[in-house]
Amino acid sequence: MQIIPLLNNLALQLGISQKQLTATVQLLDEGSTVPFIARYRKEATQGLDEVVIETIRLANIRLREIEKRKNSILESINTQGKLTTDLRQQINNCYDLVLLEDLYLPFKPKRKTKAGIARENGLEPLAHWLIKETDTGILKEAAHYIKNNINTTEEALQGARDIIAEWISEDAKARAIVRQQFEKQANIYCKVVKGKEVEGNKYLDYFKYDEPLKKCPFHRLLAIFRGEEEGFLKISIEPDEETAIEKLTGYFVHKNNEASKQLMLTVKDAYKRLLSPSIENEFRGLLKIKADENAIGVFAENLRQLLLAAPLGNKRIMAIDPGFRSGCKVVCLNEEGKLLADNIIYPHQPQKEWNNATEILLQMVQQYHIQAIAIGNGTAGRETEELVKSITFYHPTEVYMVNENGASIYSASLVAREEFPDKDITVRGAVSIGRRLADPLAELVKIEAKSIGVGQYQHDVDQNKLKNSLNAVVESCVNSVGVNLNTASKSLLTHVSGLGLKLAENIVNYRNEHGAFTSRKQLKKIPRLGEKVYEQCAGFLRIPNAKNVLDNSAVHPESYSIVEAMAHDQHCTVEELIKNDNLRKAVNSQKYMSQKAGLPTITDILKELAKPGRDPREILKPFSFADIKKPEELYAGMTLPGIVTNITNFGCFVDIGVKQDGMVHISQLAGKFVRDPHEVVKLQQQVLVKVLEVDLERKRISLTMKL
Repeated sequence: MQIIPLLNNLALQLGISQKQLTATVQLLDEGSTVPFIARYRKEATQGLDEVVIETIRLANIRLREIEKRKNSILESINTQGKLTTDLRQQINNCYDLVLLEDLYLPFKPKRKTKAGIARENGLEPLAHWLIKETDTGILKEAAHYIKNNINTTEEALQGARDIIAEWISEDAKARAIVRQQFEKQANIYCKVVKGKEVEGNKYLDYFKYDEPLKKCPFHRLLAIFRGEEEGFLKISIEPDEETAIEKLTGYFVHKNNEASKQLMLTVKDAYKRLLSPSIENEFRGLLKIKADENAIGVFAENLRQLLLAAPLGNKRIMAIDPGFRSGCKVVCLNEEGKLLADNIIYPHQPQKEWNNATEILLQMVQQYHIQAIAIGNGTAGRETEELVKSITFYHPTEVYMVNENGASIYSASLVAREEFPDKDITVRGAVSIGRRLADPLAELVKIEAKSIGVGQYQHDVDQNKLKNSLNAVVESCVNSVGVNLNTASKSLLTHVSGLGLKLAENIVNYRNEHGAFTSRKQLKKIPRLGEKVYEQCAGFLRIPNAKNVLDNSAVHPESYSIVEAMAHDQHCTVEELIKNDNLRKAVNSQKYMSQKAGLPTITDILKELAKPGRDPREILKPFSFADIKKPEELYAGMTLPGIVTNITNFGCFVDIGVKQDGMVHISQLAGKFVRDPHEVVKLQQQVLVKVLEVDLERKRISLTMKL
């Protein structure tokens, strides 16, 4: 596709060259994925990162949507026989959907309107006469139209005004004038729906509320829109009416005669009846889009942090899904996350079989050589932690509290049923908790991203946009970490660059039938996995203990010959080149550069050879809550350790071990102004907080990080 003004403007906004933009669009159009382009096509894009490439991808999609809409509009107007050369040119040169719809508005098929009825009554000539502000008797002119359904001169004038009002409302300049007033001066007004005061009490802050629209933050807008959607609030968005009408009058009325007075009446009617409601709806739609994008952006960043949270790694793990009356489900997993055993214990109320539970846990830890214990942080979590920490095991065993949001969704899913058809959902939930500790990314990709619970207003935003954005984040995270081809689940493989559900299934089936992969080249034997897909996915798939050591690295197969040449020139094997830092330092990067493999690729190769297959995630740190288990035990001034569980525009939520997260408002995050909470905290971060206030009735715990 030819780069046209919309994308040229994008290049300026992003601070990149047209050459970079053109190359990126070409790669995307050829079917390359964002992770592949960012990692393996740095020469073509001159080093653009995933964020910029994703922005270009979305703009490219939007451009195609605009082109499609243009063609539809041109076809519609042409069918009406009203498409002039000038109008065609205006439409072809327009790359703003709002302005495009303004151009189409006069030609858009309409339902029966006042103006339409007036036209049927033959009043359009009178409207043309009136809008010219002709300085002759208007009553005499209007009398010519008293016939059929028009009985008086006032009816004739009213019909003419209705036609002019529609012209005004469809005039692109008039709409721009009103739009500008909304942008500069509009306020958002809220009031409670009569009779809903008690039922809608959670929206009490908005029962009588107004604020300049441009100062209203997006999270507040979404809360207000939700209140309206649920039937508790009435909302209006409007600028100062008098100013808006005055500006419109200045544009349309140029004389001071009887016709001008009719025109002034028409401008007022057009604004109040047609223009203001239309632009208000337009602004509501645009504000919703922007608020959605903001909320989706927050969710996406939270999801990225959660997926890239530190893994414990390949350890033997005991996982416990706590419960009171129903007991605690206990499972043991091997280093690869496979289920070895499951049991159930009843240490808490009402059974209180503490000693029996202790014996079972001791025996299972010893029998299955458990190295770490994962405990779900839900109901009975802290009580179960107390039980486990009271036991003296035969060898050192770390204990971790694990966020179990979404574990129940996984346990009831088709993926879980396929993996454990003979186990109930509680066992599956416990397995998920254990696997989250070992590798959060590998486990969380099995759950629909929006169910993980790290966003704000995720149920109120455009669900398709949310899904697409979160899928892009999952794909980015999976490929940045890399995937073990021999242990990855179908769910994890689905998100590898170039693959999808069907190819992921084919890979798993091939693995089950032929055994573990020993070479990346074997991927070419997978049904429906062609050269293009192989190019996209191969560099992100790892094979530990492969015949070729590079198969367990991020070096792409297309660059193996470069590494082999480096080893040859250093008179060593590839394995020796990887192990010997001095050999790698002796490599002259310039010697191996070509048109396809420039300095960025050679630099990446040498970095990867230094630590092949290295996991970029941080190392997991042990954590312990304070000896406090209930909100009733909290008091103002108490300092506690906690873990950040969610981040929003207005602050973050912190688990302090009392079954109810506390909130740190954005103003309490640091001793300085904070624009975005993500600048200060990240998900799963271990923090120290102080209690400001505990409201047991409203179930609110206010915290501060200003210690």
